[in-house]
Amino acid sequence: MKRTLLWTGVVILIVVVSVGGYLWVTMGQPLYQPGMVAQGKGLSAALQPPVQKEAGSFWNVEKGIKLFHFNQGKGKRHVLFVHGGPGIPPTEPMMGLAKLESQYTFHFYHQRGCGKSTRPVQAFSSSNFYSNMVALNRKLGLAAQIADIERIRRILKQDKLFLVGHSFGAFLAAMYAAEFPQRVRGLILLAPADVLVFPVPGGDLFKTIRKALPASKVSAYNAFLKKYFAFGSIFKHTEKQLSALNQTFGDFYRIAAKSKGFDVPKVKASDVGGWMVQAMYFGMGREHDFRPALSKVNAFTCIIHGAKDLQGENAGRRYVAAFKEIGVRFAVMKEAGHFMWLDKPVTFGKLMKVLLERPKW
Repeated sequence: MKRTLLWTGVVILIVVVSVGGYLWVTMGQPLYQPGMVAQGKGLSAALQPPVQKEAGSFWNVEKGIKLFHFNQGKGKRHVLFVHGGPGIPPTEPMMGLAKLESQYTFHFYHQRGCGKSTRPVQAFSSSNFYSNMVALNRKLGLAAQIADIERIRRILKQDKLFLVGHSFGAFLAAMYAAEFPQRVRGLILLAPADVLVFPVPGGDLFKTIRKALPASKVSAYNAFLKKYFAFGSIFKHTEKQLSALNQTFGDFYRIAAKSKGFDVPKVKASDVGGWMVQAMYFGMGREHDFRPALSKVNAFTCIIHGAKDLQGENAGRRYVAAFKEIGVRFAVMKEAGHFMWLDKPVTFGKLMKVLLERPKW
């Protein structure tokens, strides 16, 4: 009897270790691979969006998914802004672009899963970690976000898009350009997130924030990260709970940013994305290298870095190296932080004018 119980225990242990190891390996591998969106893989709907029944503040990108959007300017040339965070949507037009509004229409939208756009996932009832992870990725992951950019292009009836991406949105814009190089007219990446390769050489953003925080905040930050990265219990959370967690991370980022001398705009807690942020993490995995994919981009490209940004200049330089085949431009804005259009709106506007007029539309 004891031997039977012993062997039963061993079998159970082997199964648990095997499943745990499988999940560990699975979580380590990115669920997104460059090229899958163009091939229509890993998506919850086709790339062709539904018919837009009426003009308004929402784009219907797939059945049951609406993206809130607003415009700045009334020009004939269209520019799509892809916001960062992930999960931190824009609430107002960009400063410094007033003189461009007669020539350009700047489109701002809230990515699925945040702001006023549809949040297709609220909670999970299943205890199956892998199936939950796959379902979350299909609805809110990298492929879904990149696919939405293509759907927006079709809704706007633009043969090619001029994309301006900020922070994590710059990464999304770059990956879209890699997936659909023939659909991109120009690419301006503002402080692109240092996520092209994991692990990040020299340390990621979470470590950078820790170094910049006042000593009195480090202990609380470490405790927060322990809770934030407890992926083993991630699917016990709700959208509201994860939104609050992501908001707290933003608070720590804001404190760290002040040490560099720049402010970070506050966003309503209700606007911050919940599950979409975690979906991004699963999409990227613990190890990946997306740099080779950017060699497919053949559009005019410029990367702008704020000299006071918490994120070092090497982040932008990694994009430069990946884009080397097209001779990417790189510019540093002095006295500007992560949100350069807020810190130096006049300088930002002049630079944007030069860059937007540089490509032959």
